[in-house]
Amino acid sequence: MTPAIPFDLLIVGAGPAGLSAAVEAASRGLCAAVVDEFPEPGGRMLGQFHEEKGHWWVGRQVAEQLLDKCSALGVKLRCGVSVHSIVRSGAVWVLKTSEGSMQARNVLLATGSAEIPHPLPGWTLPGVMSIGAAQVMANVHYVKPGRRGLIIGVNVLAMAISRELSVSGVSIAGIVLPGIGPITGKEASPKESLKELMGLAHLAPSPLMRIGGKAANALGMAGFVSRFIPRSGIKIWDIPLRLRTVAVSINGRSQVQSVTLADVNGEGAVIPGSQREELVDFVAIAGGLYPLAELASVAGCPFVYAEELGGHVPVHDEQMRTPVEGLYVAGNITGIESALVAMAQGRLAAATICGDAGLLGQHHEREVLEAMQDVRRVRASALIQFRPGIQEAREQFYRKWGRFQREKHGIEGEGME
Repeated sequence: MTPAIPFDLLIVGAGPAGLSAAVEAASRGLCAAVVDEFPEPGGRMLGQFHEEKGHWWVGRQVAEQLLDKCSALGVKLRCGVSVHSIVRSGAVWVLKTSEGSMQARNVLLATGSAEIPHPLPGWTLPGVMSIGAAQVMANVHYVKPGRRGLIIGVNVLAMAISRELSVSGVSIAGIVLPGIGPITGKEASPKESLKELMGLAHLAPSPLMRIGGKAANALGMAGFVSRFIPRSGIKIWDIPLRLRTVAVSINGRSQVQSVTLADVNGEGAVIPGSQREELVDFVAIAGGLYPLAELASVAGCPFVYAEELGGHVPVHDEQMRTPVEGLYVAGNITGIESALVAMAQGRLAAATICGDAGLLGQHHEREVLEAMQDVRRVRASALIQFRPGIQEAREQFYRKWGRFQREKHGIEGEGME
């Protein structure tokens, strides 16, 4: 039996990073393939749309453009395929999938991110979902998640998707804080939530709010401002943002019927006697995102914990190269950022892979450097930025790379988990 001919590059993940990398790699002559466990390519882009510098950025349109380029360049695309094992065998990688084995000389992991659950009483009722699930229902499948819903969690994901849902005609009763618990941590604090929102002043729906948010953030006034926010909340895109209200429980028999809410003080503690019920038929929980990096661990890649990047991320240099031979990463697996940044990282990873394969000739260093600079430029100008200090965290992260390069045996080092 003739052994399977390996691909030059196998990309796991058909989101913004993976598709952008496939286009770049194939255009430079690599035989590339993309696999994704979702039935449709495009990743989270399929449900995303937001205003970007005076015009609407529509993720589905961007995904379709990338897919057209992939098709024209001969990229092999297989969706509905799960990868459950990745092993280096000689000069190739062997990936075990739900549809058999695949081989490649190089692998790019662009597996994206997953949502963090915030459990509370009643969260297993039908009608309770993650904020991402509500986004997919409304913007990918064009099905409203319910007649009237409540969003639990105040973060970038909640703010961005709540607007998308509102524009799609979904009725949102409000956005409230999660209750204090071992998982929610600072996210249950009105002061900390307001501090994060101040970092999103550029998303505010009016110039006055943008200016005010930036000024308050610069002056470090989160604690002061939070004490004067009305208990009824403030309107953001006609959605009540209730920074002094927490969700205590989700109620219903066979499905969601209401949510018990309560007022809290500045530290997030419930004020006695303030509990009341909000009638809704669906709840979207916004717990944030973390890098989906299990395959990197299976492949033997070491990890570093970085709060600004969303958690544990595989060690890699600024060119998207890991310490494991032939293994590269791009997109949210390297830290939670926007789709535009993921796309730029995908192009950079492909340039690095092509350079390592000797396809860029004497212009190798210049082309990779230009791709690195493009990532920095896109990051600096990105409208959606999940956490402050991302660039600083990445600078520190890339300095750790040097230590890994110098260590011949093991993965001991500062910042390792």
